[in-house]
Amino acid sequence: MADAFKQRRQSPVPGQEGIRQHPIADLADVREAQPFLKWAGGKGQLLAQFEAFFPKAIASYVEPFLGGGAVYFHLTARHPARGAVLNDNNAELINCYSVVRDDCPSLMRRLDEHLARFRAEGERYYYLVRSQHDLRDAGERAARMIFLNKTCYNGLWRVNARGEFNVPIGSYRPEKVSLYDRANLLAASHSLQSAELRVRDFRQTLRALGSGDFAYIDPPYFPVSPTANFTSYTKEDFGQAEQEELSALYAEAARRGAQLMLSNSDTPFIRRLYKGFEIHTVSARRAVNCDGAKRGRIPEVVVLNYQPEKGR
Repeated sequence: MADAFKQRRQSPVPGQEGIRQHPIADLADVREAQPFLKWAGGKGQLLAQFEAFFPKAIASYVEPFLGGGAVYFHLTARHPARGAVLNDNNAELINCYSVVRDDCPSLMRRLDEHLARFRAEGERYYYLVRSQHDLRDAGERAARMIFLNKTCYNGLWRVNARGEFNVPIGSYRPEKVSLYDRANLLAASHSLQSAELRVRDFRQTLRALGSGDFAYIDPPYFPVSPTANFTSYTKEDFGQAEQEELSALYAEAARRGAQLMLSNSDTPFIRRLYKGFEIHTVSARRAVNCDGAKRGRIPEVVVLNYQPEKGR
């Protein structure tokens, strides 16, 4: 996959052709970017624990499940010269990242318009935007995604079998809502300039990995209990069969020489799938649960096919 980094955007996301790039002059005061979307299972809280596991040097970086992008933003600030291929099967998510990268000023103007109308019309406007499932313009789709993500219940991105976003409005006072942080969104745009963004199935991504690639793999987690199952970020399910297929592809990519770091729930099933690899444990906060009393710290596993640096 390393050759992909030599050609920055050979295959633009459908609808992205012709989008102008924002002026780099806007980025004079760039800081390290943070995720600009709320995302269930986001890894921002785990970055300090992950530091012991990241390779010391990264030439080419790959993610098959991009999600909120916390690991990417963290690593690109520390390895700015390396290329990246960022993939996800969620077309709306990849479109959103692409617009942040390529047309950030126009996106912010659209978000300002959404916020003004939301403050004026409240719940009625939320459900009007939620019903707009067939938008064609890439910038309008990206603004819709961020608006819904920041005003829906619990910041949850969930779709039905038709791929339509269906989360109810959150309990936010419209005058208190903020859709974006300008400095952070510009920092994210700057960080994404060297990234290849693709709507791609995890199978294709892992089959392309080889020597010289470092991949961070963060799939929908295997449920720790019968009531904990949530995999509806896209209309496709990610169940036990997909977990088994992912582990087989992980082993194949490891044999080809790729460096792999995978996160998942700490269950006997997941530990059996990755038996023979290095399995470490981290502690994460569970943030998505309808019962607030069940939101607490839980163990997760980190699976490596390489020996982490000692004393880091």
